[in-house]
Amino acid sequence: MVSDRTAEQENEMDPKVPAAEAIEGNVDGDLEMAVCASEEPSASKGLPEEPRKWMWAVIFLCFYGFMASIKPGEPFITPYLLSTEKNFTRQQVTNEITPVLTYSYMAVLVPAFLLTDLLRYKPVLIIQGMSQVVIWLLLLLGTSLLEMQFMEFFYGVTMACRVAYSSYIFSLVNQSLYQRVASYSRTSVLLGVFASSLLGQLFVSVGQIRYRTLSAISLGFVSFGLLLSLCLPWPKRSLFFNQARKQEHRGAASQIATKAELDKINAKEADLTAAVSKCTASRWKDSILVQMLMELRTVVKRPNMRLWSLWWIFNSTGYYLVLFYVHILWSKVYPATENKNVYNGAVEAASTLLSALTSFIAGFVKIRWNIWSELVIGVITAVQAGLLLLMGTTDNIWVCYVAYVIFRSFYQFLVPIATFQIASSLTKELCALVFGINTFIGTILKSIINLIFSDKRGLGLDVHSQFLVYFIYFTLLTVIYLTSAVFVICRHFRKQPKRQEEIDQQPKSTQLSNMLPEAEPLSNGKNAKT
Repeated sequence: MVSDRTAEQENEMDPKVPAAEAIEGNVDGDLEMAVCASEEPSASKGLPEEPRKWMWAVIFLCFYGFMASIKPGEPFITPYLLSTEKNFTRQQVTNEITPVLTYSYMAVLVPAFLLTDLLRYKPVLIIQGMSQVVIWLLLLLGTSLLEMQFMEFFYGVTMACRVAYSSYIFSLVNQSLYQRVASYSRTSVLLGVFASSLLGQLFVSVGQIRYRTLSAISLGFVSFGLLLSLCLPWPKRSLFFNQARKQEHRGAASQIATKAELDKINAKEADLTAAVSKCTASRWKDSILVQMLMELRTVVKRPNMRLWSLWWIFNSTGYYLVLFYVHILWSKVYPATENKNVYNGAVEAASTLLSALTSFIAGFVKIRWNIWSELVIGVITAVQAGLLLLMGTTDNIWVCYVAYVIFRSFYQFLVPIATFQIASSLTKELCALVFGINTFIGTILKSIINLIFSDKRGLGLDVHSQFLVYFIYFTLLTVIYLTSAVFVICRHFRKQPKRQEEIDQQPKSTQLSNMLPEAEPLSNGKNAKT
């Protein structure tokens, strides 16, 4: 049970770990869709002549994103479940309640991803708001184990629906404004997560508010967020299905025109029927979604795309498993008996700011990623493995806090790099599909690990043993990345002498070319040789 239960995969708006998702964006957060959109070449200019048509809609959506992120009770859900107010055991929370989240997320992710586009975002945001209201009602009034498992189920629904907010804002503006509005929505969610964590900590430490009262306050905020979602404007376009319908309408119109011409030229009804049936049989191949699925075969063949997609799947899996169980670890390392001694909100607020800072710094890092990607990923994964070992073995809660903050910031440093690397050569639609597939595969992997190590139907390990498993998992990833880095770097430097020989031979051909007469300049300032 992680602190900020709201993100981007993204990004992004993860109900369970909103700070992480807000920064990541991912299908997973807001950054995923934002970069996908900003990387697509602009087809037309902006709309400066009528800015208010989209300005107020964007402002309202950002306000909604800010308010939907404010749930002061999220960093304290695990202490609340373990307190005398709920009186669940740590074993129940670890092995019976928390694993339900991953399973429900996996089950709902694909339908939510498709329905988001089919229903044009707003209905999915309303479903998300309703799910959050149910979550806090169950936390406030529920007392049984089954009710808490249902609470986790609705967290999975809320997580799956976060993609609607990530992509909604791009349906409101022209393509030339994508990058700007993406930064607006991302900033609003980050501010909401920070305010939520800080507010919750102040309520607990300064106001001495009980966890039950904090849940009632959170219920009020999410209810207000649900009302805001009902007032959101309806987008006029979406990503996949509506565009596919338009294409089908255009195809049907062209078929009618073609049939009319054939009627005039040739009156043979058998030939016409065969032509129409052939067009109908191949129509599914012309749909946007099918074409993009076929294009994924070429995407997988690109080494850079394959590397960062695998990083997204495997490292995100370990990252979110840590976030799901870290609060249980804290409660075991430091079993506070009083609310004022729990600093989960402050730690989440600090990790949000540091993660945002490292994510921002990553945008200015310029190296030859085709050579050094594996090495950078391997080194950072090795540091994360060390931090997990420290968290799993230390008895000092402050060491555990600091290790968690650094662990999150390292992951968020690589998120924008991975996003840009994946999105740089893809269209917006294909980019969204790639991120969706990566997120879904990662969710399946999380479910498998949960079932084996966390669930009571599997090994049912305690939280310290789970963190040792995560340490081994990241260590294996480190070995794979560093081995691949050695192979890539050695291959690169073996090719260097050959390239140097080609450069040394180049002046000779240049001298010969200088003996040729100058070509006449063309009208555009270029010459015939160029």
